[in-house]
Amino acid sequence: MSHQSYAAPGTVGFISSLEGLRAIAALGVLATHAAFQTGMDPAGTLGSLLARFDFFVAVFFALSAFVLWRRRDSNAPGVYYLKRMARILPAYWLTVATVLLFIPAGPWLANLTMTQIYVVGGLMTGLTHLWSLCVEMAFYLVVPLLAVVLGRFGRRARIGLIVAGAVLSLGWAYLPMVENSIANGWPNLQIWPPAYACWFAVGMLAAEFEGVRFPRVPSVVWWFLSLSTAWIAGQEWFGPLGLIHPSPGEFVMRILAGTAFAAFIVVPYALGTPSRLLNTGIMRAMGKWSYSIFLWHLPVLTIVFPLLGLNLFSGDFLLVLITTTVITVPVAAASYTLVEEPVLRWVRERTSQKVA
Repeated sequence: MSHQSYAAPGTVGFISSLEGLRAIAALGVLATHAAFQTGMDPAGTLGSLLARFDFFVAVFFALSAFVLWRRRDSNAPGVYYLKRMARILPAYWLTVATVLLFIPAGPWLANLTMTQIYVVGGLMTGLTHLWSLCVEMAFYLVVPLLAVVLGRFGRRARIGLIVAGAVLSLGWAYLPMVENSIANGWPNLQIWPPAYACWFAVGMLAAEFEGVRFPRVPSVVWWFLSLSTAWIAGQEWFGPLGLIHPSPGEFVMRILAGTAFAAFIVVPYALGTPSRLLNTGIMRAMGKWSYSIFLWHLPVLTIVFPLLGLNLFSGDFLLVLITTTVITVPVAAASYTLVEEPVLRWVRERTSQKVA
């Protein structure tokens, strides 16, 4: 969930809104993990909603796709990859290395190389959330190729191809090798990058439609629609609750719900809907720290339970949520200030361009 620097098409408010969304997304992911680890009932009204706050990962994917796709021709591939690696890896490696100090027996090589979703047992305690960064990194790697291939077409054709690719990706879960991957003793192929093309397509399509006048609908309407989508997707009749492995059809339903959730949140702001809340100083600051908030919240959550003298799945959601947030935010701010920002500055000096 890497933080991006946005080159605004018009106003500072546009930049701040997207930064603010990243902050909300990071805190939303933190909340869903706190709810799960405190044993909140996923069949309850609040529990079902919080259980699907994992859809904020879709928001991260859509935001990244929007920013990178609208700037896809601004850098040569070599510079682009340097910026992406500099943006993602230093803080990521610090987080992984810190956790490995306390759990040295884990699959350290897979986690350090962002290949944990491609090997059996690659997800380790305190770092399971990093599966999504493996998916996002795969998208980063193919953006230049997509830019070359789709750049040969006009906007209307590009939009059609992006939509077609997203629709085709829904068949990924039905492939026999994917459906039977766990039964065959393989890694869980269901969470490999092709499965999430719809979530990235939201951002890519928003970038294609940039400049189109967007209906002036109050933000509260879009947030109501997104939260309603999450609540519906959290119901037992919609799909399995908790960590039960979904069937191909159930997985596709979850992907489609995440797509709608991300679209309701990202598209209005990406296309110019103003927001006073997202433009506040605290939200801008939290947006800068959002990548590190995402990185560090689960390791912090892991130590919060013994710190508070609580057992896993024993309740006290609000206490755990507040404590985890209070510890995570300053850790993330320090990570941004001491690791992320210096590396970005170093890259800027050597490329003489603003880091994307």
